[in-house]
Amino acid sequence: MSADSKRPAVTEERIADLLGRIPTTSFVGGEFIEAGRTFPVENPATEETLVEVGDADAAEVGTAALDAAVAAQRDWAATAPRTRSDILRRAYDLLLERADDFALLMTLEMGKPLEEAYGEVTYGAEFFRWYSEEAVRLPGGYGRAPSADHTITVGMRPVGPVLAITPWNFPLSMGTRKVGPALAAGCTVVVKPAGLTPLSMLLLMQTLKDAGVPDGVVNCVVTKDSGALSSTLMADPRLRKVSFTGSTAVGKELLKLAADGVLKSSMELGGNAPFLVLPSADIDTAVEAAMPAKFRNNGEACTAANRFYVHASVAEEFTRRLVEETKHLVVGPGVEDGTTMGPMVEAKAVDKIEELVQDAVDCGASVLTGGARVDGPGHFFQPTVLGDVPRSARVNREEIFGPIAPIIVMDDVEEMIEAANDTEFGLMSYVIGEDPAEVDAVVQSIESGMLAINVGVASDAAAPFGGVKQSGLGREGSARGLEEYLEPFYMRRPVGR
Repeated sequence: MSADSKRPAVTEERIADLLGRIPTTSFVGGEFIEAGRTFPVENPATEETLVEVGDADAAEVGTAALDAAVAAQRDWAATAPRTRSDILRRAYDLLLERADDFALLMTLEMGKPLEEAYGEVTYGAEFFRWYSEEAVRLPGGYGRAPSADHTITVGMRPVGPVLAITPWNFPLSMGTRKVGPALAAGCTVVVKPAGLTPLSMLLLMQTLKDAGVPDGVVNCVVTKDSGALSSTLMADPRLRKVSFTGSTAVGKELLKLAADGVLKSSMELGGNAPFLVLPSADIDTAVEAAMPAKFRNNGEACTAANRFYVHASVAEEFTRRLVEETKHLVVGPGVEDGTTMGPMVEAKAVDKIEELVQDAVDCGASVLTGGARVDGPGHFFQPTVLGDVPRSARVNREEIFGPIAPIIVMDDVEEMIEAANDTEFGLMSYVIGEDPAEVDAVVQSIESGMLAINVGVASDAAAPFGGVKQSGLGREGSARGLEEYLEPFYMRRPVGR
């Protein structure tokens, strides 16, 4: 990846060159195919159209993509694990070589600051490196049957063709997090990227082709009709797995479709992450963790801190320091130097954030900084800290997906735990404290698939990412993420025969 000092300047000429080179149509059977209809991809910082992309017929092109995946499945499953590993490693290398293009493209279509976009390239590429190493370490087992003179051998087979549906907020890494383990396991894939941000995924298709992924092994369908695509493919008995990252509401509908075909399902759904600042917290650590936990990716992350439960003994200092740091954030187009907070992805996202702030104020909260949309063009909202937020406010129940930090002060740690668990979600939680016994007691009581202790970012390709309750099913990343794309089978035979 380019070092900071060697990164090319963002100019109108460079943007035009990039947009003129990227693919803009669905990728099926190793080729970018023609599309009759198109729809615009908008730059959320300017509200201008970046490019028009092909709007594929969901049923026709989706079926063609599945046809290609099915046709390639047997040969890809039979491909030596070392060969699959080598291809994934080449894809990793190419991603880093093309970091300048991927980072700029993500910033243009999604809005995150360019520095964070480079970080996503590194994070997204790591899934290819990690699973290139896991591809040659597929799990299995051998042992003696306890009650008979037989042996038990356990092997693993790839699940088969996979539908991978990715969200708009991390346009690259949510794809690599699904495609990496699928290819390592020997599965073929049909990817459906978000209509708001399809460009990074289309560029990834070109990169995978250049890395040597055989035709049909990875396909990508770009369409505005997401429902028709998922219903068509998930009704096809040749599809064997669906992996989805997105809202809980959509995930529930996909699970209903999956039930009819008994599809293996991975669901990374909504979050409502609590951020607990305990009595023993170091305030420097707390604020240092709170800033990325809340404001990274413009606050548009399922892992973002949603509710700040702060013990009364440290609330005044924590609040003052958090407000100070929030005021230092620089709002602007992500491509501009110095920007630390970009636009929301679309206009209706700003509308929702504004509603949540107004609801909190109506419930008795005070705006300590920010609290208003920024005049356009662009979908900007001020980084906001709210104080005196009652638990009845919507920000305590709903996923914010924006730069609002609501602070709720509490006198008792048990009350903080109860409030943290008072949600149907359970994806990420943050706990800040210096007393090991205090922290451990809280950690053991929090209903969450992931916990960040004294840090503000917890995602790692080597760690199992996923939640409990209505935050999803299954895990992505780590060896467990590979197992989501494998089916165990066992063989029993007499000893010596």
